[in-house]
Formats: sequence, C-alpha cells, structure tokens
Amino acid sequence: MLAGLALAPLISMPVWAGAYDDFFRAVKLDDARTIKSLLARGLDPNLIEPERGETGLMLALRENSSGVFDTLLNARGIDLEAKARNGDTALMIASFKANLPAVKALIDKGAEVNKTGWTPLHYAASIGNNDIVSLLLDKSAYIDAESPNKTTPIMMAARAGHIMTVKLLLDEGADATLKNDAGMTAIDFAEKHEFRDIAEGLTYRLKKAGKL
Repeated sequence: MLAGLALAPLISMPVWAGAYDDFFRAVKLDDARTIKSLLARGLDPNLIEPERGETGLMLALRENSSGVFDTLLNARGIDLEAKARNGDTALMIASFKANLPAVKALIDKGAEVNKTGWTPLHYAASIGNNDIVSLLLDKSAYIDAESPNKTTPIMMAARAGHIMTVKLLLDEGADATLKNDAGMTAIDFAEKHEFRDIAEGLTYRLKKAGKL
C-alpha cells in the first residue's frame, strides 16, 4: 500500500511535465477535446505562454481557435480580465481581430468593457469595425477613453483612415477637440496620414457645432 502511494507521484509526473506544452499545442490546433481532458484532470485554464504573456483564452483568439475559445470561456475559474504583457485583455484581442461573436460572448460572460489605458474601443476603432464599435458603445464603453498618452478612439479611427468609424463616433458624441500628449487632435491625425476627407469632414462638423 505504502509502496503504491510512493510510486503514484512518479507515475503522474511524466504526464504533467508535458501538460503545459500539450495545453498550448492544443490551443493552436483548436483541439478542444484535449483541452477538455486537461481541464478535467485539474489543469489551470489560465496558464500563461511565455512569448507574449497571454493566457490560452487570448491565444485561442489570436489563432482563431474557436472551439478552444468556447471551451476555455466556459471553464471553471477562467479569468476574463487577465492581462498579457502588453496589457491586452481577451476582449481587446477579440476586438482587434474583428471577432464579433467572441466579443459578444466575452461581454455576455461579464468581461469588462472599460479599463484604464488602451481599451477594446480603441482597438475596434483602429480597424474600423463599426459593428464592434457600436456593440461596445451599447455596452457603455467610454467613447473618449484615453490611452496612456491620451489618444482617444476617434483619433485612432482618423489615423487609420476609417471615415465611417469617425462619423459613427462623432454621431455618438465623441469629442474631436481633445488632444493627446503630443498635442494632436483627430484632425491632426487625419492630416498627418493624408486622409483629407476625414480632416475636412471633422473640420466642417466642429465649425458647425461652434467648436472650431
């Protein structure tokens, strides 16, 4: 009996010695079956990979592993607010990847829409995804959220040339007169990157509102 107990750890060690690699390999391959098996044996669903400091949930979004994403999203103890080394959360990555179903699923599970610094709305605006921008705003995302250097979502949209996103944010009440730490407004970003139509449109709207 005692001999059996003494051998038990030795028998399980080889399995768990490779569990970390098995977990992230399964995430990349969208192997939800293996993920479920590892979780059933007690593996932490919030393991962090070394390259970006991302959890399996974040990596599943980056790799478009939808089956694994669904499995981890519903795993007991999953941390929706875990941050990668650069400060990204799962909702931010889903927003940047234009993954509307994942954005909806994360919000439904309670993921925070607002946070200090860069936000999901910044990322959605930067890629011009109006469906995600609208959803985030409907869920009370702060429209003039400031990044660490005070860049706002409308500045990101103007910088990338997404005129319809700029219009959407403006229509929803974004303040296009705000300046970031470099003293740049959304108009300045549009002009710097030669999006004349956006610069002219913003100028017209601000003059019409008596703000310029």
